[in-house]
Amino acid sequence: MKNEFFSYNSRLGIYLPRFLKEWHSYSSEEQELILLEWERVRGMIPDRIQEIEVEIERLQAELAQEDNFERSCMINGEISERASEINDLWIWYRTNPEKTQRGMM
Repeated sequence: MKNEFFSYNSRLGIYLPRFLKEWHSYSSEEQELILLEWERVRGMIPDRIQEIEVEIERLQAELAQEDNFERSCMINGEISERASEINDLWIWYRTNPEKTQRGMM
């Protein structure tokens, strides 16, 4: 099921929906399967965010000790990327599709 309707996003570290057609084109049963799997994946997002926050804290501690300007810039870039990942994860977390009569998201 995951392979059919979801694909792994290595940047965010979670599976994301991948639709090959419009939501309303999926059968009621397919929508139900997708929604059940999405709720499972969605429930993992706060843990993934927490993992990234720990990494940001580690990077901030490293940055506080870094004297090399170029390395400091690289660390800041890594912190920004991790923060961007958290932002994207929160967007996905708030995505709450609904089953439709015939199938519209």
